[in-house]
Amino acid sequence: RDPLKYPPSVLTVGVSVSVRGVLDPAKLKSRRQRSWGVRASEMSKNTLNPIRAIVDGMKLTPNPDKPMISLSIGDPTVFGNMPTDDKVLQAMKEAIDSQKYNGYAPSVGYQKSREAVANFYSRPGAPLEAKDVILTSGCSQAIELCINVLCNPGDNILVPCPGFSLYKTLAVSLGVQVKLYNLLPEKSWEVDLQHLESLIDSRTACLIVTNPSNPCGSVYSKEHLQNIISVASKHCIPILADEIYGDMVFPDCSFHPMAPLSSDVPILSCGGLAKRWLVPGWRMGWILIHDRNNVFGSEIREGLVKLSQRILGACTIVQGALESIFNNTPHEFYQSTVSFIKANSEICYSALSTVPGLTPVMPSGAMYLMVGIDMDNFPEFQNDVDFTERLVTEQSVFCLPATAFEYPDFFRVVVTVPEDMMMEACARIREFCARHYRPCSTDSNEIDQ
Repeated sequence: RDPLKYPPSVLTVGVSVSVRGVLDPAKLKSRRQRSWGVRASEMSKNTLNPIRAIVDGMKLTPNPDKPMISLSIGDPTVFGNMPTDDKVLQAMKEAIDSQKYNGYAPSVGYQKSREAVANFYSRPGAPLEAKDVILTSGCSQAIELCINVLCNPGDNILVPCPGFSLYKTLAVSLGVQVKLYNLLPEKSWEVDLQHLESLIDSRTACLIVTNPSNPCGSVYSKEHLQNIISVASKHCIPILADEIYGDMVFPDCSFHPMAPLSSDVPILSCGGLAKRWLVPGWRMGWILIHDRNNVFGSEIREGLVKLSQRILGACTIVQGALESIFNNTPHEFYQSTVSFIKANSEICYSALSTVPGLTPVMPSGAMYLMVGIDMDNFPEFQNDVDFTERLVTEQSVFCLPATAFEYPDFFRVVVTVPEDMMMEACARIREFCARHYRPCSTDSNEIDQ
C-alpha cells in the first residue's frame, strides 16, 4: 500500500485498531493472554524402554579399587576382542570406493541387495525372492515395522517372558497391549505352551518368538518350534520370528528357522548383520516375508512398503556390500565366534554353579547366560535390582537385573568379554555372594528325622 494514503496507526502490523486508529483494549488484552502450548505427544509419553527405566534409577558407583567389568551390554564389539572378519571390511571398502551407493535407495532397499538376502536365506521349505525381503535400519526397525503393520491400538501381542524389552517399548507406544507368556528355566527356557494358549483372545494380533533367545541364550528344538506353530495355527495368529541370533548356536545343537516348519502360519522373520557378523553399528536389518498360503495377501506387503517409506531406508553403503559379505565371509569366522562364546559360557556356568545362592542356566547359543538368585539366601537385598546394584558398588561388576526383562530374581550375563575378564568377573561375583550369603533358617515346624 502507498504509505502516503494511510496514517501510521493503520499500517501497524498485527495490531488490532479501530477505524480511528485507536487500539481496541479487549482485543489487545486477548493477545496478551496467549501463551505457548507445545506439549509432547501421547506416543512419546507412552514410550519407555524398561532397561533404561531400571538402569537409570540404579546407583551405579563402582568400587574405585577395582576396574569396572560391564557384563550388561549386548554389544560384542565393546572390548575389541571380537572384530568382524577382514572379508566383511573389504566388502564395505569396495562398496565405498565404487561410489555407486552414495545416493538414495528405494525405501525397501536395492533390488540387488534384496536378492542377495533372499538367496542367502532361502530354504527348500521356505523359498524367498527379492520381493519377500525388506531391508531396514537394523533388526530393531524390522521388528518395529512388523508390529506396526500387524497391530492396531487396542490389539495385543504375545511376548516371551523373560524377553527382549524392545517389544514392549514399541507396542505400548502404539496403544498395543503386551501379554507375557512364560518361559521355563527348568526346561532350558522352553515356552510354557499351555500358558501361551491361555492368553490368546480375539484381539491377539501376533505372537513373537525369539530364537535363539535374548536374554536366555536358549535354542529351541525343531519339535518345540513345531508345537509353538501348532498353537498359532489353531488360533490363526501370525508369528513375528526374531531370529537376529540365527545360526549363533553351539556345535552340539542346531538352529531351525521357523518358516520352513510352517505349512500354514504366515511368518515375518526379522534378522540382520549386527550379531552374527559382529557389526551392530552398521544398522542393517531385514524382514523376510513367508506367506505360503497367501494369508497376508497384498495388504500386509503393501503396508510394510508404506511403513518403510516413513524413513528413506537402510544404509546404502552396507546394502552395496551385502552380496559380498554373504558370499565371501569364511565359514571359519562363524565357527570361531561361536566357539569363543561357548567357551566363555562354560567358564561362567561352571564358576557360578558352585556359588551358594546362585543357579545359572547353561545357554545353547546367542551371547547371554541367565543366573537365578535365591533371594531368601541374600536377605539384605530387596530384589535383583538391589543385588546387582550392590555388586557394582562392591565389586565393580555390572550384570543386568532381569527385572528389566520382566523376570525378577535373575540377572543376565553377556559372555562376549575377553576370557580373563570373564574369569575375573566370576571370581568377584563369588566373593560378593560369599560375603552376603545367609543360609535359610530351618522351619521351626520341621521335625528332625
